[in-house]
Amino acid sequence: MNYMKLLENCTLCMRNCNVNRNNGDKGVCNSTNTIRIARATLHFWEEPCISGKSGSGTVFFSNCNLKCVFCQNYKISSEGFGTEITIDRLSEIFLELQDKGANNINLVTPTHFVPQIIEALKIAKNKGLNLPIIYNTNSIDSLDTIKALNGYIDVYLPDFKYFEDKYALKYSKIKGYSKNVIEVIEEMVRQVGEPKFNKEGIILKGVIVRHLLLPGLLFDSKKIIDAVYEKFGDSVYISLMNQYTPMYNAKMYPEINKSINEKTYDSLIHYALSIGVKNGFIQESGTNSEEFVPDFNNEGV
Repeated sequence: MNYMKLLENCTLCMRNCNVNRNNGDKGVCNSTNTIRIARATLHFWEEPCISGKSGSGTVFFSNCNLKCVFCQNYKISSEGFGTEITIDRLSEIFLELQDKGANNINLVTPTHFVPQIIEALKIAKNKGLNLPIIYNTNSIDSLDTIKALNGYIDVYLPDFKYFEDKYALKYSKIKGYSKNVIEVIEEMVRQVGEPKFNKEGIILKGVIVRHLLLPGLLFDSKKIIDAVYEKFGDSVYISLMNQYTPMYNAKMYPEINKSINEKTYDSLIHYALSIGVKNGFIQESGTNSEEFVPDFNNEGV
């Protein structure tokens, strides 16, 4: 299949822009058919089973189809910083990260470049790429996009940002978010099954659902944990994150223009434990700092 034809009437994400990106048209993600990335290096700030001691071979794609007002990576997601590269160059980057000792290839915000990523993976695997491939997504992928990735992705790392749609609309300009997240996670689990790890504890297969606690939305976070655990049980891991740092346009929303209260985060952890969640990750305090935002400087591009 020529996956690049998917860009002729783009419905890679749930926004369904229907633009012809092969002709240079752009939808909400502000991307044509040319890949743009801002950084490709070993990354040590992911979950321990992803970064390990050697680091995750992380590729940060520029532009984004979700418009979060608090985005920490706004320099690349909204301002478009990055360098245009070819599919062949992307395949080379995958192999270079493998040569550097990466535990995996970690595709960050990849949805709008899925056709190009698939083609690059084909090339790289023919040249010896044998690392687990991680799909690190904001979860507004269309179901068809996730289905197209079957066989190419080993580990899915979907965000589950909001349960109530009113918050998704207010803070990320998207409708129907929660329903879509559950549907795509279901397909992800169908593809890769329950998590599997090597003897060093590095994940080889599986799904880790990430949730970033936002100020004032503890009750919404609990609904997310309920939904995920009720639907998937211990067949997925849940990663609860406290690293929210008010950046970008968060200053325009006073209720989220502040850091997370540590006691509130502890309450969320205790709640997850109380309903039986066993497979999960939590973060230490002190991660809510701009120091943990990657330096987007075209390194490795």
